[in-house]
Amino acid sequence: MRVFKKILKGLIVLFIAFSAFAFVSGKTYLFKAVVYNFANIDDYKIFDNNTVTIGQAQPWAMSTQYNQINYPDSLNGLMEDLDAVGLLLIKNDSIQFEKYWDGYSDSSLSNSFSMAKSVTSLLIGAAIKEGKIQSVDQPVGDFIPEFKEGDKAALKIKQVLTMSSGTNWNESYSNPASETTELYYGKDLYKVATAVQMDKAPGTYHTYKSGDTQLLGLILQKATGKTISAYAAEKLWEPMGAEHPALWSVDRKGGNEKAYCCFNSNTRDFARLGKLMLDSGKWKGNAIIDSSYFVNSIKACAVKDEQGLPCDYYGYQWWIDPVHPEVFYARGILGQYIIVIPSTKTIIVRLGKKTSPIRVHTVPKEVRYLINWGLNG
Repeated sequence: MRVFKKILKGLIVLFIAFSAFAFVSGKTYLFKAVVYNFANIDDYKIFDNNTVTIGQAQPWAMSTQYNQINYPDSLNGLMEDLDAVGLLLIKNDSIQFEKYWDGYSDSSLSNSFSMAKSVTSLLIGAAIKEGKIQSVDQPVGDFIPEFKEGDKAALKIKQVLTMSSGTNWNESYSNPASETTELYYGKDLYKVATAVQMDKAPGTYHTYKSGDTQLLGLILQKATGKTISAYAAEKLWEPMGAEHPALWSVDRKGGNEKAYCCFNSNTRDFARLGKLMLDSGKWKGNAIIDSSYFVNSIKACAVKDEQGLPCDYYGYQWWIDPVHPEVFYARGILGQYIIVIPSTKTIIVRLGKKTSPIRVHTVPKEVRYLINWGLNG
């Protein structure tokens, strides 16, 4: 009984100390971080969300060979080991194969996580085409006051797109006090994203930073005068004929969208983003994003990375396969992917709860399997 009381007393003291730190430091988001612990594909249920509305639905065509194509046991085994919830393959504009697990379906919402970075990039391309943004060489300070003076004034949109901003952003996912955790659970995205300081000269060092994408979201809001959810509806979801509204999680009701993550949709509608990119930024012949922007968005940025080598795997918020440079993909932390294979006119969407820790030339093991399936299947 005494031992139990000591443990209980210790826990109470720990809770009081934790609470005092959270309130004194202003990091009250830590309570939410502790309660939910790890990010989940259904986290839209715990956040406020803006709706990305739809127009006239344009359902996908179904292949005459639907679910009859080769689907290797080895690939299925890997998908199940990594808790896949949805897998979709579209070729020549028709659905060839799809499979769902764990109660999910072709209309189930799932968090995109960092695939939202690619969505945000598309919206930058649309804003350039529309003339709301002059070019990728426009200073960030033209849109965000905190970047008008000092070292920050040198930062250009292109350097944010290629994650070579040079800011001191801390991308740690394990540290509950990191900027990335506060960005996810906090209620003031603007303050967190703009509080960064310059650590290196812009354009000289590539390292993955969610904070860079959040800056792009803030730029879009200022440039368009709209929420990025409204702009995504206008430029993507409505003209592309999405069948279901998407939800873009925000920091608080009436606040800012989490541009770096948290675009919630389903396999078939996510695939429309792949179709848009497969067709060079056009939908049914109509250009949605700037043509030169499209070309550069899927071209490796070549900025030196953490290994001191020219980056051959990242463009404007899109990943590139160094082994097959024509192949590019959107990628989320728990194994969310939109993979585009131009040579076979193939789009693959995979949603799930886990990703393999194995990387082959920066490409996750399951993405390598999926690319080979799309190339040879």
